[in-house]
Amino acid sequence: MPNDSSTTAAAILPLVGGPANVTSVAHCMTRLRLGLADPSRADGAALRAVPGVLGLVLDDGSCQVVLGPGAVTRVTAAFEDLLAATPATDAPVPGVSATAAADTPPAAAAPGGRGTGAAPAARRTAASGPKAVLRRLAAVFLPLIPALVGCGILAGVDGLLVNAGLLPGLTPALTALASGFMALFPVFVGYNTAKEFGGTPVLGGAVAAVVVHPGVAKVTAFGVALSPGQGGVLGALAAALLATRVEKWCRGRVPQTLDVLLTPTLTVLVAGLGTLYGLMYAAGAVSSAVGTAANWLLATTGPFAGLVLGGLFLPLVTLGLHQALIPVHATLIEQQGYTVLLPVLAMAGAGQVGAAIAVYVRLRPGAPLRTTIRSALPAGLLGVGEPLVYGVSLPLGRPFLTACAGGAAGGAFVGFFAMLGDTVGATAIGPSGWALFPLLAGNRGLGETAAVYAGGLLTGYAVGFAATYAFGGVTTAAATAATGDPHDPGTATGPDPDGPVAVGDDPRGPVASAANARHPQGS
Repeated sequence: MPNDSSTTAAAILPLVGGPANVTSVAHCMTRLRLGLADPSRADGAALRAVPGVLGLVLDDGSCQVVLGPGAVTRVTAAFEDLLAATPATDAPVPGVSATAAADTPPAAAAPGGRGTGAAPAARRTAASGPKAVLRRLAAVFLPLIPALVGCGILAGVDGLLVNAGLLPGLTPALTALASGFMALFPVFVGYNTAKEFGGTPVLGGAVAAVVVHPGVAKVTAFGVALSPGQGGVLGALAAALLATRVEKWCRGRVPQTLDVLLTPTLTVLVAGLGTLYGLMYAAGAVSSAVGTAANWLLATTGPFAGLVLGGLFLPLVTLGLHQALIPVHATLIEQQGYTVLLPVLAMAGAGQVGAAIAVYVRLRPGAPLRTTIRSALPAGLLGVGEPLVYGVSLPLGRPFLTACAGGAAGGAFVGFFAMLGDTVGATAIGPSGWALFPLLAGNRGLGETAAVYAGGLLTGYAVGFAATYAFGGVTTAAATAATGDPHDPGTATGPDPDGPVAVGDDPRGPVASAANARHPQGS
């Protein structure tokens, strides 16, 4: 309900340091992602206690509040409304990173912003280090996921209708709707890249548009003719980054009276020529290598590759390193029409579901953690794993490891069939679990592709359940640590409910201990 969303947003805002401390606002499918000028002002314990908050990740200036699907969209809108209602100050502008605000000159600033000054240098959340770069790359692609999902589902429906010979008058329209966005995908990437890295978004989009323009077929350099779309997503990303650098260089040197004319012209000219005569060739070679490597990996080492990818994906998610795969997925979708990596990685969610069901079975009726699992399982089955990860398996420790084992088994299953020639791909990124079925594509028909993917899910569920039931160490102490309820009735079977449950000082196990060192309470 809107009132609930407004209440949640109003509760979160002061706990992250107030409007002046918020430098950026975004969201993905489950998380409200906030950039904070001073991360130490965020009250992690109080944020976790806010009704509706399922988990929290505080890391290097980023605050990610796990709210779950659907709720996150409404809370983000309410949060942005609260920021917009705050009187203008010299605080950072919401929706623009502090680094971008500091780097964008007054002539390039868009009117109507909340505040006009850049954040003080002492309060900048400067992007440095691999994780900061990955966060900024994610900020480029995350806003595009809804369109990828919608167009991907339409493409699947269109394919079914064409194969069945149904509604021939409608299928051309569906084809246009499904493919229109993908045809201009690099333009959106360029726009968002410039926006995230402190340039003028439309200039980033203008330079990136060169990558897909049909006229590049007439351009020849180094004895080789270009082809429209060469370099794809990676070319557009590089083009927009170059445009941003050129624009910033011009802003500092062009007289203010000529800035409105010369800066955009020089940005498009210099960055555009650099894209045509360098970046498109280099990005094209890298894109081809990415596609070749992904296909070779699964076709040659299928079960092993699936085992590793499915088993390690959950730890990558908790560390935020999975964001590095977003450009890879986008490149594969643009090249081949689908990404062969996502169905394998989706098996991590299946292992998580199996582990959560095992925990539920081991706990006695009335245990508070059973209520958490019941409420989070539907989202988990649809591929949204954060509620189960941060609410169940990661705080418990051992079930996180056994969930990874389930993901590894499911990934090995899908990888085995890939090695046999049954390619399973996804036409969009974002959904997984059952929600991925409408987006499946492959080389053997939808029925066989869906059967392989379903077999992987069932394998992940089964192994995650069996490993957790046998080795999860779900006891009273572990459940109490996870729920914070000293009256948790614990388990009906298994080891002594009052005995130790894991090696080390943290009763939640070594994984929880390691995570707790980075994010208290295993968030």
